[in-house]
Amino acid sequence: MAKFIKETKDGTLLFIHVQPKAKKNSIEGVDEWRGRLKVRIAAPPVEGKANKEVVKFFSKLFGAEVVIVRGETGREKDLLVKSLSAEDVRKKLGL
Repeated sequence: MAKFIKETKDGTLLFIHVQPKAKKNSIEGVDEWRGRLKVRIAAPPVEGKANKEVVKFFSKLFGAEVVIVRGETGREKDLLVKSLSAEDVRKKLGL
């Protein structure tokens, strides 16, 4: 089981490391050292723009509500993908 995915009663937690100001939004793979999914986001980290883009990107990818539960001000964020199982999240990520 992937270290960056954890199923909870409310949905699935996804642990990510964000690189803002990228050319485009993309998932870059797994950072084994941090145990997080590496994500590039085009938006800059000012006035919550990168956070909004992270939520929008993952909501569209999973077709589910996504909220940031930890890490609003840092690059390491914990996302809650509501009402999806860890298995569903893995499938949508292609893992």
